[in-house]
Amino acid sequence: MLPAVFLDRDETLIANATLPPPASPPTGWRPGDLYDPARVELLPGALEACRGLRSAGFVLVIVTNQGCVARGSATLLQVEAVCHRVCEVLRSEGGASLIARVYYAPYHPGGSVPGFAREHPWLKPGGGMLRQAARDLGLDLSRSWLIGDAERDREAGVHAGLPTEQCLRCGPGTTYPTVLDAAEQILSLA
Repeated sequence: MLPAVFLDRDETLIANATLPPPASPPTGWRPGDLYDPARVELLPGALEACRGLRSAGFVLVIVTNQGCVARGSATLLQVEAVCHRVCEVLRSEGGASLIARVYYAPYHPGGSVPGFAREHPWLKPGGGMLRQAARDLGLDLSRSWLIGDAERDREAGVHAGLPTEQCLRCGPGTTYPTVLDAAEQILSLA
C-alpha cells in the first residue's frame, strides 16, 4: 500500500476566494465559487510542492468540497472542467500529471438542487473522500498526509484515519504560510 498526500483544492493549490467576481455571476453564486476553468490560478509554490511530493513517492490526491453544485451556481460538468484544468497545470517537468485522482463533494445541506442539497459522507469534515481514495488507489492512510487551508480539511483527515500530526493546515496566519511550506515539512520527515 502506498502513502499519499491529500490536497485541498481551493486556497491550497489554487486561488478562488481572492478572485474578483465574474462579470455575470450565476444565481446562487458566492465569493469563492469557481466554475470557469479559464480562471484557474495556481497559488505560489503549488507546482513546486506537488513536484517535490510526487518525486518523493507520494500519490497525490485532490479532495475538495464543491457546494456550489448544491447551491446551483455551478454544474457537475463545470466543476469537473475546473478540476481537469488544475490537473493540466500541475504537471511534472516531463509533462506527466502529478495528480493521481480528484474527488469532489458536490453536496451542501443548505443547497437548493435536488439530490445535492444534503449531508453526505464525502462532505468535509467527513473523511469519505479520503477513505474512497484509499480503497480505489490502494493507499495506506496511516502513512499518508493531508494539506488544506481550513480546519474542516484537517478534520477530514483525522476522520479518515490519518494521524492528527499528519494533517497540516496552510495559509496566512498558520504554521505553514503556503502549500510549499507544508510540503517541505512532510519531505523533511519522509
